[in-house]
Amino acid sequence: MTDHLTEDDIIAAIPGLTRTRLVAFIETEVVIPLRREAKTGSTLMFRRVDLARLHLLCDLADELDLDEAALDVVITLIDQLHATRQELLAIARAVAAEPPEVRARIGSAVLKPR
Repeated sequence: MTDHLTEDDIIAAIPGLTRTRLVAFIETEVVIPLRREAKTGSTLMFRRVDLARLHLLCDLADELDLDEAALDVVITLIDQLHATRQELLAIARAVAAEPPEVRARIGSAVLKPR
């Protein structure tokens, strides 16, 4: 498998994903593929992260029987959770780079009851 996948590759790789469903996901922008321009027209290309996201979307829709509106809410919350996780990792790296006494003060402040 290459780094970029075609619509046909994506549809073949994900059970339950039809072209109609894929188009709906693209139109609602829950997945945003790359557009590769060629002399014959533009082609949609998907990254591995798009493959994983589409697989999750199909699983949520099928296994939890979520409609389009509910699916949009759930995927938005998942996106927010991932963004928050990245922010916390950045903070943890910044704290880890500080001297031990600073880390200890930060640790005390975080664990202090409110």
